[in-house]
Amino acid sequence: MKVNALLLAGPSDSVAAGRLKKILAVFGVECAQMTVTEFLTAGTGEKLRVLCAAATFAELVAALAKDAEAANAWSNRAHSVFVMADGNPDALAMVAQGITGSSSIVPAAGVDWQVTDALPEFCQVMSGLPATALTENPTSVLALDAAASKAVKIIFNHSGAAFVQGEFRSVPVYLSTGGLLDVDAPLSGRVFDLKQHFLSAVPVVLYVKWALAETCWQAPETAACLVIDDPLLRPRHGFLKYQHLLDLMERVNFSTSIAFIPWNWNRSTRKIVRMFKDNPGRLSLSIHGCDHTGGEYGSRNRDRLAWKSRQAIQRMGRHQAKTGLAHDPVMVFPQGVFSGAAMSALKHEEFIGVVNSEVISADPPARPVTVADYWNVAVMNYSDFPIFTRRYPKAGVENFAFDILLGKPCIVVTHHNDFHDDYRYLVDIMEKLNKLNTRLRWTNLAEVVRRSFRQREIVPGTVEVELYASEARLENMSAKKKLFRISKREAAPDTIKEIRAGSTPAKWAAADNRIAFEIELGPGESRTIAIAFRENNVSAYPGETLKYRVKAMVRRYMCDVRDNYVLRKSYSQ
Repeated sequence: MKVNALLLAGPSDSVAAGRLKKILAVFGVECAQMTVTEFLTAGTGEKLRVLCAAATFAELVAALAKDAEAANAWSNRAHSVFVMADGNPDALAMVAQGITGSSSIVPAAGVDWQVTDALPEFCQVMSGLPATALTENPTSVLALDAAASKAVKIIFNHSGAAFVQGEFRSVPVYLSTGGLLDVDAPLSGRVFDLKQHFLSAVPVVLYVKWALAETCWQAPETAACLVIDDPLLRPRHGFLKYQHLLDLMERVNFSTSIAFIPWNWNRSTRKIVRMFKDNPGRLSLSIHGCDHTGGEYGSRNRDRLAWKSRQAIQRMGRHQAKTGLAHDPVMVFPQGVFSGAAMSALKHEEFIGVVNSEVISADPPARPVTVADYWNVAVMNYSDFPIFTRRYPKAGVENFAFDILLGKPCIVVTHHNDFHDDYRYLVDIMEKLNKLNTRLRWTNLAEVVRRSFRQREIVPGTVEVELYASEARLENMSAKKKLFRISKREAAPDTIKEIRAGSTPAKWAAADNRIAFEIELGPGESRTIAIAFRENNVSAYPGETLKYRVKAMVRRYMCDVRDNYVLRKSYSQ
C-alpha cells in the first residue's frame, strides 16, 4: 500500500497529530509524519495529501516564502491539504486570509448548518444536506467577502463558514474551524450521534474519503432496508396495513424486513404470506428474539442462550415449512438488549449477523465501545460477531448519510405506531434517503448483511477485502479476472468448522486474531463466502418451565391487544 498521507506536525501538535492518525487508521490509511523542516528537505515522490494544524501550516507558508526552490516544487509535491483549527486564533486568521483571499474571523452562532451542493464529488453523500450541530460549535467561523474571495463554503450557516475550500500556490486547501474528534474515546451515549460531533467529524472524514479514495477502505455499495419490529403477518397490525405499505414501497422505492417474533410461527395468514412471496424484492422476514420476553437476550446464562437461539431457528423453520415463506438468518434483539454471551450463542447457530439499535451490552460492567468501533462497517466487540447498526428516523438524515459515508449500511427502524399519521413520518425519511447523493440498493436484511464489507484494490488485479458477517457476497464487476485477498477478525479460529466460496471449500489460515484466504473471480462473476462455526451444545439446558411458557403466551396476546386496540384508540383521541 502506497503511503501518500503526510502528517505535518511539530512537538506542540502531539494531541492533534494523535487524533489525526487514529482517524486515518479507521479507514486503513498509512501515514508518514514530518516536521516542516523535514518536509522541505525530503524528496518529491508521490503527490502527498497533507494534514496539519493551522499553526503548522502557517509555519510552512512562511518557510516557502523564504525558499524559492521549495516554493516552486510545492504544487508538484502536494495533492491537497487539510488544515484544522488548533486553538491559535492568530494562525487561523493568517491561514484563512492566505487561502481565501479575503475573510475575517467572527464568532460562531446557531446550531443549524448547511453542506454545499457545489462540490458533489468532495461532499459525496453529504452533498447539499442541512444538518444540526447540537454541541461543539466552533468558537469562530470565517466571514467571506463574496466579491473578493474565491473560496468555496463547504459547511456554513448564517454566521459564517466552518469549513471552506481555498487555495495556496495552486494546491487546494481545506480549512476547518472546528476541533477534531477523538475516535478512541468511548461513545458519549448509547449510539454515535453526529449531531453531537458534526463539526469535529464531518470535515476531516469528507477530506479523507475524497483525497485518499484510492488508498482507504471503501464499501462496494450501500445496501439499505427498513426494519419494522414485532408485527404479525396479518392484513393489519396496529397502524400497519400491509397493502398500504406495499403500495408505498412501490411508489417511494424502499424495501421492508419484518422483524418477526418466532413464538408467532403458527399465526400467519395465507393472504399476507402470499403477498410476501409475490413481492420478495420488497418484503422479507428477519428474526426478532425467540419469545420476545423482557430482555430475553440480556441473560448471561450461556446454556439457556444457546438453547433459545436454537429454538428461534427451529420455530422459524416450522414457519417456513408451514407457509413456504423463507426468512433471513439475521437477529434483531428485542428491546435492543443483549449480552456478550448472547452474541457468542448466535455466532454458533445459523445466524449470519445481528442488526440492532444498541451496541453496548447489558453485561455489568458495560464494555466500552469507542467511536472508532462504531465507525466500523459493523461493531465487532463481542465474540467477533457483527452488530450492524440501525437508526430511527428521528436521528435525522444527516446521521444516515454519515453512516453511508463511513461505509456502513443504511438500516432504518420503525414500529407500527410510527404510522399513526398515515405513514407521513415514514415517507418523509424514505424520500430524503433516496434523494441523497448516492445509490442505495434496497433489499432484504440478509443481503444487507452479506453486502456490507469493505475493500480496496491494493495493486491492479488484486483486491483486499475485510469481512464482518458469517456470509458475504463478492462480485467482480470489472472486465478482467481479479484476485480477492479476504480477511476477517477472528480470535477463536479453532471454532470454525469450514469456509466455503460458493460450493468450493476454501483453504484458510489464522494469525494475529484474524483468518485469511484467497479466491479468484472472473469478469462479472460473483460468489457467496460462508463461514460455518461449530454448533452450540444445547443438551445442558432442559428448556423453559411451564410457568415461563404461560407468561410468554400471555405477554404475546396482551401485546397484540395493546397494539391493535389500546394504542390505536389512544392516537385517535
